[in-house]
Amino acid sequence: MTGAAGGLGQATAEALAEHGAELILADINQTDGEALASFLANGVTQSIEFRQLDLSDLGHIQAFAEQLCGEDRPLDMLINIAGIYPPARRTTTADGFELKFGINHLGHFALTGRLLPVLLKSEAPRVVSISSIVQAMARIDFDDLQSEMKYQPNRVYAQAKLACLMFGIELQRRARTSGSHLQSMVAHPGIARTTIGKERKQQKRGLRDRAEDLAQAMAMRFFGQSPDHGAWPILFAATAEKAIGGGFYGPDGFAQFAGYPTRVKPCRTARDSSQRQRLWHASREMTGVDFSFKE
Repeated sequence: MTGAAGGLGQATAEALAEHGAELILADINQTDGEALASFLANGVTQSIEFRQLDLSDLGHIQAFAEQLCGEDRPLDMLINIAGIYPPARRTTTADGFELKFGINHLGHFALTGRLLPVLLKSEAPRVVSISSIVQAMARIDFDDLQSEMKYQPNRVYAQAKLACLMFGIELQRRARTSGSHLQSMVAHPGIARTTIGKERKQQKRGLRDRAEDLAQAMAMRFFGQSPDHGAWPILFAATAEKAIGGGFYGPDGFAQFAGYPTRVKPCRTARDSSQRQRLWHASREMTGVDFSFKE
């Protein structure tokens, strides 16, 4: 599981550990990640460990995956939770990608592709990608995927979350077409009261940036739910027998802000196979990672 050191990742890890799951917690935050692994491992018999992972670096992703694949043990589940709120000013990954798109989408695309060999060793492997309610208002700008011509944090955030949804659905289509038993689900937490975006308070921001931050804070305060409840759709997609490959799950409450897990409808762009395939090909070109479903 990526992004395990805090927020939704931590809430998901705690719930899975409580029900006896063996866990590999992955995060760039080594201090908090190791502390969580130690806390969760206290008094349990199953294996819980932490491994540092930098999703903004394709080389680090490759090394992480090669180590895990080299251990030659099945991976039953991959939950791609890690993410950041875009900084007020455009920033890039180690490989030159716009930071939000690079971590949330391209990083998880590369990680999933490189971990496919050990996922396919499992009897019933699942991949869970994390999207957002903002996918309904987003679009993929194929002429400016890296937001080089126009950078707006909210637009960048929405595009990355839509890309996560499109990836999850397209992964299921490709797995099914190849005859693979892998299942790919997507979930979104609604509005969860996490610390996402806190680092932006330390940055120089204009009036528009401050207004966006205020709107986010108000939404969390009045409509948000705890990280534990925000993790429910993620846990449902990851573990429920009723969850199906290609399904998109979110809260059942007003505007999908909060509530119990239910299947929700992806936006039109995410349902468009040609758009998903175009994004897939672009992601493969950028990361150099291809997917082989041969076991």
